[in-house]
Amino acid sequence: MDIHEVQSGETLWALANRYRVTVQQIVAANGLSGSDTLVTGQALVIPQANQFTKFNHIRRGQKSIISSESLPPKEVNAYLINLGNAGQSMIDQVGNDLTYLSPFSYKVNSDGSLKGLNDLRVLNIARLKKVSPLMSITNIDDKGFNSDIAHVILNNDSVREVFINNILSTITLKGYRGLNIDFEYVPSEDWERYNHFLRQLVNRLHPQGYSVSSALAPKLSSTQRGLLYKAHDYSIHGQLLDFVILMTYEWGWAGGPPMAIAPLNMVRRVLDYAVTVIPLNKIMVGIALYARDWTLPFIKGGPYARTFSPQYAIQLAARYNTSIQFDKLSQSPFFRYTDELGRLHEVWFEDARSIQAKFNLVKGYNLRGISYWVLPTSFPQVWFVQENSFKVVKLE
Repeated sequence: MDIHEVQSGETLWALANRYRVTVQQIVAANGLSGSDTLVTGQALVIPQANQFTKFNHIRRGQKSIISSESLPPKEVNAYLINLGNAGQSMIDQVGNDLTYLSPFSYKVNSDGSLKGLNDLRVLNIARLKKVSPLMSITNIDDKGFNSDIAHVILNNDSVREVFINNILSTITLKGYRGLNIDFEYVPSEDWERYNHFLRQLVNRLHPQGYSVSSALAPKLSSTQRGLLYKAHDYSIHGQLLDFVILMTYEWGWAGGPPMAIAPLNMVRRVLDYAVTVIPLNKIMVGIALYARDWTLPFIKGGPYARTFSPQYAIQLAARYNTSIQFDKLSQSPFFRYTDELGRLHEVWFEDARSIQAKFNLVKGYNLRGISYWVLPTSFPQVWFVQENSFKVVKLE
């Protein structure tokens, strides 16, 4: 596989001839249509060995080179937010590239009850693809992550017991393989109670054969302050749990100033700390699968940035006839454009280059694997880059 950066004036036909592949192979690997205008600075995946991807059809008798045995084995999780037709279709397409699927999410109420999910169809498709489902639990209410719910759960023994019993009954009923707990904005004073809760979960779920994992804020040190960070004790999570997912994204968040969503330099800083307190074979690196569009000038407290797929970001750059740039420090692509109302925009997104850089980090640190936030997504490049980077571990 090659990753080609489009130069001014290049065409699909010329690139196909240069790399000795067909136009259709480039189109399929990058989710293009034959009529798409290439954007200067755009990254294109150029298939070499197998001459096909999961997004086109394999002809009978077509030869392919299978070399996955030489790739490092890694576990791959994906959170899924759309459990309807779009999500089901996505899992059917990419299930072979996943170890785990985490439908997002079961939500705990302050009395320990759960707000459930209509997840049976997604779980059935996952099992057909030999994907192990994880039950995702959050402290989200109608307004987002709720610190008060977390506080009640962690400090009320009877409510916590109801909660744990509900988790066990749901896991058993739905056939989940384990639990992934994503408690965010936990009150700082509750960090020890959160650790105690994790011990309880492990003591109840491990004897039943279920794994327990957590999602952790991207900390840079053990002393990092802030509501998002304090209660996430990397050392204890690494000691107690089967694995952790580091949420190494959202530096460029929708309510903040424009910047890379998952800058490589910051991801590396998180890993440099994490590997000192968490075993390497328990660390999953979060991978963002989306783009952000900020209207300039940025005004704190103003309208949030739009969030959409990396594929749409490319289409937007083509529509406004702008060039894509690549920031070397963050290893992330971005561009600016002026809309019909004369407003300047700045867009940061992920492409094959930025994803490859993060996969290289995972291999370089010899970590357990990766976790995508979030499916479904229009970003076919990521699967091609993954298939050329890792051999996916299957547990089913």
